[in-house]
Amino acid sequence: MRRTPPSSAPSAAAFQTAAPRTAADDIADHLREEILSGRLPGGALIRQDELAARYGVSRMPARDALRRLENEALIEIHPTRGAVVAPFDPDAIREIYALRALLETEALSLACPRLTEADLDAAETALARLEAERDPARIGALNSRFHLSLYAPCGNRRLIDLIDREHAAAERYVRRLLTGLDHQDQSQTEHRAMLDACRQGDTKAAVAILRGHLDDGGRRLLAVVEGGA
Repeated sequence: MRRTPPSSAPSAAAFQTAAPRTAADDIADHLREEILSGRLPGGALIRQDELAARYGVSRMPARDALRRLENEALIEIHPTRGAVVAPFDPDAIREIYALRALLETEALSLACPRLTEADLDAAETALARLEAERDPARIGALNSRFHLSLYAPCGNRRLIDLIDREHAAAERYVRRLLTGLDHQDQSQTEHRAMLDACRQGDTKAAVAILRGHLDDGGRRLLAVVEGGA
């Protein structure tokens, strides 16, 4: 039976905050979806003035939205060319998945002993929704929700923020992995095994499964991108 952790251990809800929506939020969300869905392909030019006119805003919200997407590695801002959609990049895949492995295994090793039944149920719910989901626009978000449900009790907000940022950078690759490479069944098997290990309180096994899960996903993506597919 899972031991109830001290009451001071934060739950997943402890990391959820709300903030007022801004024009930059809306622009960034729309552009992000266009990039993740492939409607804006790698190399596409995004002009700040045209973006501001399209959404009926000043240049400042448009610029802020572009900076956010640059931080998520979805666009690159060049001094002369302006904003360009980032291509699928083997080096970016290596960097993102190497960072994810470092950050997420540390978060899970800290969080696993603190997981409550409520945390595990939240992860179970996200996993069930992910198994049933067929909309590519939702798959990446649900995948991230499952993982973060298990990491949130780690007690390190900065670590969670770093993981969240890398998930945003990885989402276009995760969509490609889960919707175009026939990898979703294997990924879900690994998710289920990781959740079962967490339910048993087996931190070592859960971390090993997570590491293998990330290593395999990164290798599959590299094989496709480097093969020119």
